Formats: sequence, structure tokens, C-alpha cells
Amino acid sequence: MPIIPIKDAAGVVGMRASCRLARKVLDELVLRLEPGLTTGEVDRWAAEVIAKYGARSAFFGYRKFPGQLCISVNEEVVHGIGGPRRLAYGDVVKLDVGIILNGWVGDTATTVGVGAITPSRQKLLERTQASLMAGIQAARGGARLGDICNAVERTVKSAGYSVVKEFVGHGVGRKLHEDPQIPNFGRANTGPILRPGMTLAIEPMVNEGIGEVRILKDGWTAVTADRRDSAHFEHVVLITEGDPEILTESEVRVPTASPALPA
Repeated sequence: MPIIPIKDAAGVVGMRASCRLARKVLDELVLRLEPGLTTGEVDRWAAEVIAKYGARSAFFGYRKFPGQLCISVNEEVVHGIGGPRRLAYGDVVKLDVGIILNGWVGDTATTVGVGAITPSRQKLLERTQASLMAGIQAARGGARLGDICNAVERTVKSAGYSVVKEFVGHGVGRKLHEDPQIPNFGRANTGPILRPGMTLAIEPMVNEGIGEVRILKDGWTAVTADRRDSAHFEHVVLITEGDPEILTESEVRVPTASPALPA
């Protein structure tokens, strides 16, 4: 059974600050997205915004990852690296931001449309976000880890989509990846008991088609095996005696997409 770190009062304060900043960085980047930008330009902006707030990227150099953030487009699931790919009108873009502030890690992700997107893409984003919220609602003190996993999976499957099993959520704190691993599938009422003070990154990765992925030649970028679309949302939550506290909640309303295009 994994030993899951429990944050004391000072740790909770540190996590609140780092997660709040991670979300602030993410929101600023989302508002800059437009057709014609390269993913490399977005990555450079991420470096500038993170530095502006006195933090550093939790991803750059981690296991030799070369980007400041993960930016993945359409069929790319996670771990995309900024480069020459240009964003096109109607694309769906996954931005995953991790920062380190005063020794604490904040980690959050969203998927947004570049301009208007098709109804099928809009539905994928909405149902993936709904699966994240279902997992968060299950993240209560006294519940079990499997309750989170099962809530995500049931929501995804009810929409006719597939969860990605190769990548999982995780604990987060002084390190980017702490125990426990949090799959987006599993049985309810199994696994470790959730206790107040745990900080968990819940992050459904959901494919429109089959759940399998392939890794590109860069050694990082995961794409759907059938090249259909994928979506990814992530929040860090603090387990409490009552309702879970979303530490990466946005302070501004950033839409996932503009009004949808015809199917």
C-alpha cells in the first residue's frame, strides 16, 4: 500500500499558493491562443509568464522533458512538446502547466478550442470535464481512492468514450509525482482510504475513439492509436473532512470553446 503524504497547515498554505499560480499561468496562456500561432511560441510565452511570477516550470528538465509546458493538439493526448506546429481554426488544444513556487508544485490542465469547434469536439470536452468533476466529488475524507477512479470511468463510458490507461493522475506536493497513482478507471470501495491533508492531481485523459495510444519519435508525445481526438482536464484537490477543495480553480471564466461549428 503506498504511503501518501499528508500536508500540515504550512504545507496546505504552500500548495494553495502554488496551485493558484499554476492556474493563473494556464488562464493567461489560454487567453492568448489564436489560429496561426506555433506551439513553440506558446511554450516560450509559458516560460515568460512563469518567470514573471517568480516561479519555475515543474516540467522543464523533468526526466529530460524539453518543454516549459505540455501542449498537445487534436489527436495528441498528453506530453506534447512546443515546436513548429501551427494552431488552426477549430483545433482542440490541451495545455498542461506545472510550476514550482517556494518548493511546492502546482499542476493543472485544460482543453480548449481555437475559435469555434465542431459539436462533436465540444461534446468531448464537456464530457471529459464532467468526468473530472465526478472524480472530484468522490474525493472525500473517508472514501477510497477507487471511488475517484470509478467515478471518472463511469462518466466517460456513459458518453461512449474511452479512458487512456497508460497515463494516470497522482499525488502532488514537494514533488511533481507523489503517491498515490490515480488511474481513470477502477472499482469503487477499493484502494487506500482518503485522509484530510492529501493533495491529489485528478486528470482524466479521454479519447473519442479507442483508448490506446502511441508514442511519437520524440519519445514524449502520446497520440491516439486511431488518430481521433482526445481531451485532458486536471485539477489538484485537497482532501478535507467535508467537500474537497479545488486548489487549481480558475479565478476567471475561461471558456473551453467559442460557439460550435456545424457538425
